[in-house]
Parts: sequence; structure tokens; C-alpha cells
Amino acid sequence: MSKYKILAAVVATALMSVAGVASAQVAVTGGGASLPADLYKGSSDSILPANFSYAVTGSGTGKSAFLTNNSALFSATGTVHFIGSDSVLSGGPALVPTAGSERAIYNSTYNVAGDANRYGPLLQFPSVATSVTIPFNKAGAALNIADADLCRIFSGQYTTWDQVAGSGRTGNLRVVYRNESSGTSELLTRFLTTVCENENLSASTLKDGKFSVQSTFKNLFVGNVAPGTFDAAPANGGTSLYTTVYAAEGRIGYVGPDVIPNLEDATKVAKLRGFSPSEVNVSETLDTVAPPSTPDELANPSRWAPVFTNPSKGYPIAGYTYFVVGQCYKSTPVTAQLRAFLSTHYNAGVAGTNDTAVRAHGFIPLNQAWRESIRNNLVLASTVNGLGNTTTCGVSPNTIGRP
Repeated sequence: MSKYKILAAVVATALMSVAGVASAQVAVTGGGASLPADLYKGSSDSILPANFSYAVTGSGTGKSAFLTNNSALFSATGTVHFIGSDSVLSGGPALVPTAGSERAIYNSTYNVAGDANRYGPLLQFPSVATSVTIPFNKAGAALNIADADLCRIFSGQYTTWDQVAGSGRTGNLRVVYRNESSGTSELLTRFLTTVCENENLSASTLKDGKFSVQSTFKNLFVGNVAPGTFDAAPANGGTSLYTTVYAAEGRIGYVGPDVIPNLEDATKVAKLRGFSPSEVNVSETLDTVAPPSTPDELANPSRWAPVFTNPSKGYPIAGYTYFVVGQCYKSTPVTAQLRAFLSTHYNAGVAGTNDTAVRAHGFIPLNQAWRESIRNNLVLASTVNGLGNTTTCGVSPNTIGRP
């Protein structure tokens, strides 16, 4: 081989290496739920890769950003590649979503058969398991709140601590709530909607005297105005709500486990039905639901997003926080980056790669059955519903998908 051919080969190899590095460093834009934000980005043990951004906006804004591909909601430009959300995509349990739902509007706008510019299907699946904890700021012994009392606290019917059965406390009671659309609010209100159905809450300002599933907490009430004894946390995120609860005596609120120093301290975080929001108590609830298995279930985003209304076991306000991604992307490097991360997070085997970090943030890793089912059915390109599957997404450079 001539020295010129050798030189050309060296240059070509170098350029391929540079291109590989560039692909590895392609920016992947995301955001959404505040509940798992520190786990995803911003702490020393965050699990998202360095080139993944994550804007903390709340689940509602995150879903809007993804479903309309509006990266301005994340103070970014370009494509929204993924989101985190504690709030499930609306659409009902069927494979064909109900008209007017989030999934239906997405499909009719961005996933129309025959449209060469369509984005393709979306995928929604659990990231980690979580509880909604009830922190409070009132000195006294360990507190266990009965369902009926929880209904009256969050409806606004209770305004003093002596009304809470067995609390051993007196003085004014004020509820702190999330002012923005939040999956944490959705998890809480889904539970309250079920357990409070037969409680007499007519003295409250709840719409029709009943709880309903709401991602924006104040929308529970007439005129979308919370009672005068309620305080809105001043900014997005669980940390803000937690700080607001402990800024003044007598306050109580709801927040994910990540910001709670000690989940077993019932003098600061209430027990419900006698259970603290610890891993073992929450796992007892979550492990009762198996992952999808039939072809229709595997293709249905709602089947990958189980919800818990009034569980019979364990700590009762529990659920998952989710990832939502596209099945198809026109950018091969983006597909590769997402698959590399998701393959790691949902690795095969008894122990998950990110389990230590997940637990350090107060969350609960998915069990092996869920983790491997997500990996084998939604992440691997060889499966029909998998990320970048060529039958669904086409073969590059004619791939359909998010731009």
C-alpha cells in the first residue's frame, strides 16, 4: 500500500472516530416531572447521561412539551426527545384511545398512517416506583392518619389539628399544595377520589362535594380556587413544597419521597393505615400488578402505566413515575443514545444497574419482571414495539419519527 493510501486510511479512521464521538455527545432534550428530578439530573448520583438535559417543569408541562414537540416549554430549542411524568397519558385502557384524549390527539396529529412526516407511536413505561408522602410540621408523637381524616384534611373540612383523630395536637392546620400541574397531585387525588367516595364532604368547597382525579390540585375546588386555609408552594418542585411545610408550624402537605430525610420518622411524615412510606411497604402494593403480556397489551401505552386507587396491601398512596419517549426518531444518534441509557436502566438480571441511586433518592427500583419486560419489549429494536424497530419506523435515511 502506498504512503498516500496509508495516510488516507489513517485520516478516514480519525474522521470516523471523531464522528463516533460527535454521535456519542449528541444533545438529548427532556424534562417534566419534578418528583424524580434529582435522580435524573442535578445530583452526584443522577442516572441520566451528561449529554441529556432535563428541565424541571412538572408533569403537565412536560406532557404538553412532548405531545406538541414544543421545546420552548423547556427553555430549549429543537426536538423534545423524552419526558419524565408522574401523570399518565390520558386515553383509557383500550388500544384505540378515547376521542379527545392526549393519546388520541397525538395520534391524529403526529401519527397518521401514510404520512411520511409522522412521528410514529409513543411509548410510556415506568421508570421507578414511588410513594406520595404526607409531611407535617406539628410537634408531637408519631402520627397515623385514618382515611376519613385524610379526606377531611385535603378537602378543607378540617382546619385545626384537634379534629384529626388521635393526633394529640391542637392549633390551626394549613394544607400546602402544588400550584402547577403535577403528577404527584394526580397520584394523591386518584387515591382520595376512591377512598373518600362515601365520605360526607358537603361542608367543603370540592366540586359536587367529591374528589376527582386532578393533576392541578386547586382544580378540585369550585372556581378552581383552593380554600383559604390552604397555601400554594411558591415554585415548581417537591423541594419547594417540603420547605413551605416546614416554614411555619401547623402545616401539612404531600410530596414524593426524594426530599424526605427519614421516611420512617412518623413525627414528621404521617403513617397511613399504620404504614410508613418505606420501600418494603410500597413494594407490597406495587408487586401485585404484572407487566403486559398479550400483543394488544404490549402495543398499548396505557397497559404499561398501571395506576393504584385503593390498594388492599401496604402503604396506600403509591405508583410509578414514567418515561415517555417516541418509538421512532429521524436522528440515528438520538435513537442510539436513548437505547444505550434505557438498556442500562432496564438491564437483565436480578439487580438493576441504577438500583443504588434509585434507593438513595427514596424511590424503589422496578422488580426484575417489570424491568426485563420493558427492556425486551420496548427498548430492543428487534421487537415490534421496540425503540427504532425498522418495520415500524422504516430504514434510514427514510426513517419516520420525531425530527
